[in-house]
Amino acid sequence: MLKKIMSLYANSVLYTEQPHHTSDQFYIFYDESERNWLTIPKTSLTEKELNLLQVLYKQVKIPSMPSTTLSRKWHEFLLLNGSMPSLSSESNFRFIQFHIKGNGVDQSEIESAIKGFFPDEVQIIWEDDHNGIVIEERRQLSLTESELTSIADTLESDFYVKVSFYIGKINPFSSQLRNQFQQEKEYFEFAKKNITSTNIITFEKVFPAFVALNLPDYIKDKVNNELSAVFLEDPELYTTIKVFLENNLNASLTAKKLYIHRNTLQYRIDKFIDKTGVQLKDFYGAFTVFLACLLYEFDK
Repeated sequence: MLKKIMSLYANSVLYTEQPHHTSDQFYIFYDESERNWLTIPKTSLTEKELNLLQVLYKQVKIPSMPSTTLSRKWHEFLLLNGSMPSLSSESNFRFIQFHIKGNGVDQSEIESAIKGFFPDEVQIIWEDDHNGIVIEERRQLSLTESELTSIADTLESDFYVKVSFYIGKINPFSSQLRNQFQQEKEYFEFAKKNITSTNIITFEKVFPAFVALNLPDYIKDKVNNELSAVFLEDPELYTTIKVFLENNLNASLTAKKLYIHRNTLQYRIDKFIDKTGVQLKDFYGAFTVFLACLLYEFDK
């Protein structure tokens, strides 16, 4: 079918494999049944024709090529298995991945806004319309987790999109950087699907949930048999205990976040201890209960 459509528009091109890059002056449509991709010049389509093609076929959006030589080198190295950029082996780098949820994402405007928050020059490369990577060379103290939270809030208010970040670890410049990035990408993909309580993700935040979800079933059953029945009986108790643990057992902060009195919080904590016999202020008890909270959350 796309072959017939191609004949209607001059300068349109049919591909049997998805093009990795094309001019931003073209629309790309994918025919799932034929497994073909068709590029059509934007100037050739009326609004009505565009709307009809969007109904009939999947419109594919491919990120434009990075604008600088260095960002293109990073793009090839991280995403296309290319050679390493020519940089000093004494440099340290950090990858901050971001995901944008929303329609009408203007990559150039968002890229410019993100760069403006960093004290030093950073490279930004895009994986697709909604996912990108900030590549930061560590010359001085960079943005903190709270500052990235502020950035996410600012982008949301200015561009009407929701943004989440994965803050990678600092690593020396070496051939292992690509493997490190791929591991962090796996954690971020997991977080986007399974963690909704925060838009700032770090290894420490995602790894407990990653481990919990990948436990063998017989281990999950043991944890659930010991503790999850309490949460099933009283879901409010689950929320209270999880927030208490996430706030480092700080009663005042937990009560504030839950909008309850400290006495109410203490009553619920005592109730949980009475039902389970597990002490929360003991490291081993807190760890075990947090694992149970994660498993309960995923099973809901």
